Amino acid sequence: MNLKNQFENLCFSFTEDAQLISRLWKEIETQYSERGRHYHNLLHLDNMFMELEAVKMNISDFRAVSFSVFYHDVIYDATSKSNEEKSAAKAEKRLAELHINQDIISIISEQILATKSHQRSDQEDTNYLLDADLSVLGKDFETYLKYTQNIRKEYSIYPDFLYKPGRKKVLKHFLELESIFKTEYFKEKYEARAKENIAKELQLL
Repeated sequence: MNLKNQFENLCFSFTEDAQLISRLWKEIETQYSERGRHYHNLLHLDNMFMELEAVKMNISDFRAVSFSVFYHDVIYDATSKSNEEKSAAKAEKRLAELHINQDIISIISEQILATKSHQRSDQEDTNYLLDADLSVLGKDFETYLKYTQNIRKEYSIYPDFLYKPGRKKVLKHFLELESIFKTEYFKEKYEARAKENIAKELQLL
């Protein structure tokens, strides 16, 4: 199922207002298709859903996690340090228009905010979201390399002497985490390869 259909089906379980749903989808599509987005785009969302499909039965509220996927990078500016906060605020506003229960909106907002620091959560649904978000780190090195090139393009405003130290800091942060992946499934699938990939990239920087 393509992302548009997936989003529409998700919304239809809360409202029958097709015009509203269409407007919300248009906004998501436009945001993720912005010119400077080489990695944080619709393909990233697609990949996350592909990863989550395999663990769907372990997720207690898949609808909430799905909304978190759609909105977690809806605001993305490489020069900003508050993308997650802005994305969470945007999600809260839009989901309120769908008349989603406030408790569920709060959960979604917290999940989006969790993608900022990628610390283990005591909410297992959040951990699955975080792991899907970082799954590219554990792919084959060719795919990983393509990802690093796309990230570099997103930060093309910064010259190497500024970009490289920042990138090193991010990579070291991942290696300093108790484990990059929080759930057993993703840890088993990607942890070892992710650490290898990151170590290789650090050597290249």
